[in-house]
Amino acid sequence: MMDVFENCPTTADYRESLSKSLDVPVECLDYGYIEKCKDVKYLEKILKVLRSGDEGYYPHLIEFCESHLEKLNPKSRVLRKANPVATSASLGKDEWNQIVDELMTWQEETKNTEMSLQQQSTHDLMKEIPSIRGSTSSISLSKTSTAKEKRNSSKRVLPRDYQEWDKFDAEKECERVDGDVLQSDHSPAVKIKGHSKIKTEVDVSLLTQQERLLLANREKDKGNEAFRANDHEEAVAYYSRSLCFSPTVAAYNNRAQAQIKLDQWHNAMTDCQSVLELEPRNVKALLRRATVHKHMGQLHLATDDLREVLMEEPQNAAAIALLSEIETLEENQPEQQRKGKRILIQEEEEENDDSNNDMQAQAFLAEPSQPVGGEESSAAPGERGDMGNAQKKPHSRGDRGPHGDASSSHAGQWRSKGASSDKYKVTPHESKEKVANGTSKRDSTASSQTDQSGSGKTTQGGETVNLDAPCGALPPPLARLKNEGNLLFKNGQFADALEKYSQAIQGYTDSGIDSPQDLCVLYSNRAACSLKNGSSHDCIQDATTALELQPFSLKPLLRRAMAYESLERYRKAYVDYKTVLQIDTSVQAANDSVNRISRLLVEQDGPEWREKLSEIPLVPLSAQQHRREEQPSAEVLQARAEKAARDAERKAEVRFSALKQEGNEFVKKGQHQEAVGKYSECLKLKPEECAVYTNRALCYLKLDKFTEAKLDCDAALKLEPTNKKAFYRRALAFKGLKDYLACSTDLQEVLQQDPNVQEAEKELEEVTVLLRESLANDSRSKPRKTVPITEVVDDDEEPVAVPNSAGSCRGQDTTINFHPTCSLEFGQALNAAFVTGNTAACSNLLASTAPEMLPQYLSTQLDGHTLSFIVQALDSHLLEKDTNLVYQHLNHLHTADRFSIALMLMEKDKRRHMTHLFEHLSSVESTEFTKNDVQNLANKYK
Repeated sequence: MMDVFENCPTTADYRESLSKSLDVPVECLDYGYIEKCKDVKYLEKILKVLRSGDEGYYPHLIEFCESHLEKLNPKSRVLRKANPVATSASLGKDEWNQIVDELMTWQEETKNTEMSLQQQSTHDLMKEIPSIRGSTSSISLSKTSTAKEKRNSSKRVLPRDYQEWDKFDAEKECERVDGDVLQSDHSPAVKIKGHSKIKTEVDVSLLTQQERLLLANREKDKGNEAFRANDHEEAVAYYSRSLCFSPTVAAYNNRAQAQIKLDQWHNAMTDCQSVLELEPRNVKALLRRATVHKHMGQLHLATDDLREVLMEEPQNAAAIALLSEIETLEENQPEQQRKGKRILIQEEEEENDDSNNDMQAQAFLAEPSQPVGGEESSAAPGERGDMGNAQKKPHSRGDRGPHGDASSSHAGQWRSKGASSDKYKVTPHESKEKVANGTSKRDSTASSQTDQSGSGKTTQGGETVNLDAPCGALPPPLARLKNEGNLLFKNGQFADALEKYSQAIQGYTDSGIDSPQDLCVLYSNRAACSLKNGSSHDCIQDATTALELQPFSLKPLLRRAMAYESLERYRKAYVDYKTVLQIDTSVQAANDSVNRISRLLVEQDGPEWREKLSEIPLVPLSAQQHRREEQPSAEVLQARAEKAARDAERKAEVRFSALKQEGNEFVKKGQHQEAVGKYSECLKLKPEECAVYTNRALCYLKLDKFTEAKLDCDAALKLEPTNKKAFYRRALAFKGLKDYLACSTDLQEVLQQDPNVQEAEKELEEVTVLLRESLANDSRSKPRKTVPITEVVDDDEEPVAVPNSAGSCRGQDTTINFHPTCSLEFGQALNAAFVTGNTAACSNLLASTAPEMLPQYLSTQLDGHTLSFIVQALDSHLLEKDTNLVYQHLNHLHTADRFSIALMLMEKDKRRHMTHLFEHLSSVESTEFTKNDVQNLANKYK
């Protein structure tokens, strides 16, 4: 027994190891040290050591350490204590009974479910288990594997002698073993076969709802496993089985994703629509439908879905990336149209009417997804008939419709003859509804070829096509055959379309009409059908006939080149492709094919492959389309101008932000002159940015350019009349210009908007002192003159000399005009009384002045000294004569323009006269005012 526990660690060993790992000296296990310690991590170590008991057990010290740690970090993990397990004793009787009842109910439901599943025969639900991944065999449930492993009786290996061991090459044996391991590791994954054996439809009529849900989840999990293994076909099968048991949002979403991986766009669209019917704003369904729209060329619908996704989840990375990709594609579309227009490999039906031609070109540029004829111009290549364009769809100038093939050496442009612009009509409402529902534009044959009561029109999924539309010089029966062929080609029925074109060609021969251009179009269209059906020889024959009728016609040349390439006749294909590029250099399919065939010919014929080519014909200038410049339409020019304006605005915004950031960095570094340059460039881009003006004003203040700073602040206040920074920095500019009064006004405006601006308060105190000093210096520097004071009386009275308070005025008689008629006369009289200190004369002047005129007379010359002198005159003389007049003067005096500045500049000893005046005024009883009125008026003089 001792041997068993000999190597087990004891509690003492654990404590010793804990103490060593924590590395806490004994000196730290003290009240004083713990109280002073502020390091939370170290306090946690101390608490762990104390709790371990390695240095002894001190409950009070542990409690003290816990309380101190709780003050520093209440959420410390060390302070957490495990709660004891709840028992019946710790719970109330009702709560405990409820728990027991719920457990018993759950136990009974589990037993009943298990018994019901055991009674149901699994053989009735699923006859066979699906095949194991990577094999083609399946195991039936009715059969149980009874095979037992057979032990192969291996023969005993006879011992070898030493000579055999000497011949044994260990290195080769190791290489062989390593090779086997690598081969087994890198063996290709076995692709699952027998997907067709997985039945996608299951009979669920005998299953309960609970069993359906169980089996649906099981099938969905199998689909998830197959999807993770990149076996998307099997995943689709299992998801379909899951939907048979129970249609759920998750199963539809998963099947849509698997179908996207398989490029089954229409099926994926159907599943996304099913999800959105069950859950209208499902993010996954919207995102996957946007992916389908993108691959189907419906970029605007994909953008709408992605914007709905971003409204639900603004940070969805997949939606943001896909939206950016789609916007890039939309921005690149106009550029591609400028570089070279697309040539849709289809035949032109209208060839004379230039006005209809222009209307169709505008419709083609405005709505690329709208079908205009026998073929869709924006559908995915796999969904439409490309009229023989098995490679990438070529681009060409002057394509006026999907069936335009009238380019020749005699015709400068592809033009349409004798057809109305309403040949193919699509109601806007029907078109939008069709795209919104995700339906395919190719409907069934029956619906696309049903003639509406013999009117010559057919309806294809809401699209009205006029089968009797005129086609050049062809008679009406032949024109109808051609239109029917175009419609069949659009629907992918190439054999039927070929028959229609053949009938039209035969009818053309029988009718005896002379229109080689129309016959060329028919042969070219039939060549396209032959190429689609894989009849390359017939395609070559028809294209050659078309070129005999219309030499250097672009589309027959391109189709014959594709047929030659499919037959691996690369030399002739190369010659035709080069001829196409002479006609129009912007045909991208021809460029790609020339590069591809050049490499093949080099491998086939060697470096001298060009000598084995037949002569490439020279195309006359009249047939070279890329030399004819077309004037873009008004819509194209407007779109280009709008895009250029957006690009310029975006570039200006980026440059503005960069310049402003550089200016801010210069300000932080103290390089204010460089910052001024950056801010000036910003204002060239955005002259109405208020923040830039205030920033540049700050730099001007740092550079002592106060005039420039004031101008920038004025500009900022024109843009934002209540900008605090502009007022404050203009106040600093006024201070630098020594205009202390204007500086004080701006600082008061700042404090009125925000009284908590301490910098403005300090500046206002400093500016107030400077303003008083400047006023005092101005009063000392001005020489004082003696002004005679004369009392003006009526005509029948004589002037009376008024003695001043001292009895004389420095030995000279002075007179005052007590009836001033303007501000100048009032100012002269008041200044004469102020200079001589004659408060009695000032009192007489105020007695003869109307109270409402006093603010107007004092508007330009009120200061602290003048205000103090007027208050002293009112208190010492006029108050005794007419108390009501004193109240009226005080009630109007505070409305003067410069009253607040004058009140602020009054010295403290002179404010006592104002206090005495209001005390005397409040002690007088009057019928015109009360003590409360006097108190309210006194508050305005504080």
